[in-house]
Amino acid sequence: MKAFTYERARDAVAAARAAARPGAKFLAGGTNLLDLMKIEVETPTHLIDVQDLGLDRIEKTKEGGLRIGAFATNTALAADDRVRRDYGVLSRAIVAGASGQLRNKATTAGNLLQRTRCPYFYDTNMACNKRKPGTGCSAIGGYSRQLAVVGASSDCIATNPSDMNVAMRVLDATVETVNADGRTRAIPIADFHRLPGNTPHIETALHPGELITAITLPRPVGGTHIYEKVRDRASYAFALVSVAAVVQKDGTGRVAVGGVAHKPWRVEAAEAALPQGANAVTATLLADARPTPDNAYKVPLVERTLAAVISQARTA
Repeated sequence: MKAFTYERARDAVAAARAAARPGAKFLAGGTNLLDLMKIEVETPTHLIDVQDLGLDRIEKTKEGGLRIGAFATNTALAADDRVRRDYGVLSRAIVAGASGQLRNKATTAGNLLQRTRCPYFYDTNMACNKRKPGTGCSAIGGYSRQLAVVGASSDCIATNPSDMNVAMRVLDATVETVNADGRTRAIPIADFHRLPGNTPHIETALHPGELITAITLPRPVGGTHIYEKVRDRASYAFALVSVAAVVQKDGTGRVAVGGVAHKPWRVEAAEAALPQGANAVTATLLADARPTPDNAYKVPLVERTLAAVISQARTA
C-alpha cells in the first residue's frame, strides 16, 4: 500500500473541498477502496474520512418517498421496515450481495461507486484502460466469461458489480450531491452510471470532489418486488446475471438487469412487452448485445432468469 495522509471531515462542503484536490478520495465504509489500495490499483495520496458527517438517516420525504443518507449501512437499509414493505426489491438485492460482515460496514453511497470485478482491472501487470487510461484492454481477446455483453466499447468490456444498483435503477432513485462550492445536484440514477465509450475510467456523472449526500426513492409503486441473482456459488459471489423487477397484477411492470453491462441495464421500451413474456422483453432489452464466445451464455440466461421472475410474480 502506498503512503497517504488522512483527515476526518466535520462538514460535507469542507469534505468536498478537500476531495477536489488531485489525489484525494473519500473514505466511508472502505470495503472496496481499502482492498484496491492494498494491491495498489487505487493509490490515493490523501483520504477524507466522511463517517462523522451524520449522513446515515433514512427518512420519509414530503412526496411520500424515502430519503436514504449516503452513509446508511447496507444492513440498516435492507432491514428498514419501510424498505422491506414498500421497496422490497431493494432489500432483496442488498441481502443477495456480499457477506453479513461486509454489509454491516458498507455504505449506500459506497455501493453506488463499487468498482468493476474485471480480473484484468485487478491485475496491475495487465493493460486496463479503466485503471490506466490509454494502455489498452486485456479483457478484449482475453478471458471474458463474466464481462459485458451490451453497452461495451472497443476500450472496455467491464461490468458494474453491484446488486443494489440494479434495484435502485428499477426504482428510479435520485442521487443527491454537494460540491466544493456548496452547490447541490440531484442526478437521476439513469444518468449516474456511464457507459465506457473511450473514457472507461470515468464511471459516474460525479465531478471531482463531489460528495454523495443521499439517495432518494420516489413514492412506492406497489406491485410484486423480485430480485433474482444467478451466480457460480450460493453465497458471496458476484452476479453472472441478475434481474430486478416490479411486476403489477396485470403483468405490466419494470425490469433492470445486472451483470451484463458497465451500468445497471434498463431499457424502458422493453418493459411494454412484459405481459408477452421473457422472450419478447429480452429481444428489445438485449437487441444491441455483442457477446464474446466466452459470455454468449448470458443472453439466454437473461431470458431464462426473467422468465423465472415473471413466473414468480404470477404466483405471488
